Amino acid sequence: MAMGRRKDVQGELLICPAELPDGGGHVFYEKLNQLLGRHDFDRQVEALCEEYYADASRGGRPSLPPGVYFRMCFIGFFEGIASYRGIAWRCSDSLALRKFLGILLTQTTPDHSTLSYLRDRLPQAVHEQVMGIILDIARKEKLLKGEQLIVDSTLIKANAAMETIQHKETGETYQQYLKKLAAEEGLVDAKANELRNFDRKRPDKSCSNDDWESPSDPDARITKMKDKTTHLAYKVEHAVDVESGLIVATPVYEATKHDSATLATTLEDAQINLVRGGSDTEVQEVVADKGYFAIDTLEECEELEVRTYISEKKPGGGRTTFKWKDKELDPERRFRNNRRRVKSDKGKSLMKKRGELVERSFAHVCETGGGRRSWLRGKEKVQKRHLLLAMAFNLGVVMRNLFKMGTPRSLQGQRGRLVHAILLWWRLTITGIEGFMPTRGAVCHAA
Repeated sequence: MAMGRRKDVQGELLICPAELPDGGGHVFYEKLNQLLGRHDFDRQVEALCEEYYADASRGGRPSLPPGVYFRMCFIGFFEGIASYRGIAWRCSDSLALRKFLGILLTQTTPDHSTLSYLRDRLPQAVHEQVMGIILDIARKEKLLKGEQLIVDSTLIKANAAMETIQHKETGETYQQYLKKLAAEEGLVDAKANELRNFDRKRPDKSCSNDDWESPSDPDARITKMKDKTTHLAYKVEHAVDVESGLIVATPVYEATKHDSATLATTLEDAQINLVRGGSDTEVQEVVADKGYFAIDTLEECEELEVRTYISEKKPGGGRTTFKWKDKELDPERRFRNNRRRVKSDKGKSLMKKRGELVERSFAHVCETGGGRRSWLRGKEKVQKRHLLLAMAFNLGVVMRNLFKMGTPRSLQGQRGRLVHAILLWWRLTITGIEGFMPTRGAVCHAA
């Protein structure tokens, strides 16, 4: 076709569906669709959500299958889109994604408000059960084990600013509180920048969760992040299967809860999810860093019949020491057994895997998937979102093991290497091996 000037085109009033363009699809989503179809994902989800269906006799807009809602949430993870508005636009714009969702070109894709409505309508329990369906898919594909788990946590910023917190008793805002303190120090009618400087320099400026809360997100807690800044936040924990790298549980806690206080609950959630996933495996061993170390935690894990590989806290860079009494033989035994397991060859190997596997899950969920900062408010909504992210992550793990592609973008590198391999083969065939001198770029790509 030759080039020429753009001509005005009048829109057609009637279009035959057969004349509409047919998207070629995307290899990743085609394979993912085959995987979900082989395990009857959509029908299982429809059965779970049946009691939440709208009454068709009342009329209104056409209903949306729950499988489409979950698929669109998965697309958000794989495409690196955090907001529902962005997901809705991407699905409407892409022929390949329409094909994955089963939405015809003559049909309207769900908008962001529909996705938000379905998220609120479907309770957390349904999202947890769908998480079980995804784990069941992994189990049927011979990936899920669940005997050894790695547990770690991270803090995520809440969708609420520190400047908006209010005193629980007086109802005054933090800015009003600062103005009162500044006036007591002789700084009357201070401007915003003066208040910030005053707040930065004043001693003992910590805010207690006992006295302050966010009116927009009461579930969020004031805490200090890893970068030493103070934010309203939540704590997300991952329980990762050592054998497969699958996320077995991802509970959301208050940011102020210590790791040692949540380990047992996370292990219980993981065991429940394994059962939901059709597995009869019981959690036998858990690996965690020193933040989870506590004598009470060792006792709780023993009651769950789980062997611990938890690094010890070493205050001042020295060895952990305890003064045991005769009546505390059981705590001493648990302590020494844990130390012995950590120092064994098996323990050292598990500790190496801990950093690799759990950090990978946080990198994909929090960074790539957009879960580092919550754009939702309320612990339940934050929990639902991280369950959806964990489901998508697990599907990516299954896809990587079955088809050597964990994300749609992973094919870009594969296609590039394939093209270069074909070109290299062609040049070797045409010119002959002896007379062929490959370029530097060709050698690099071939390697």
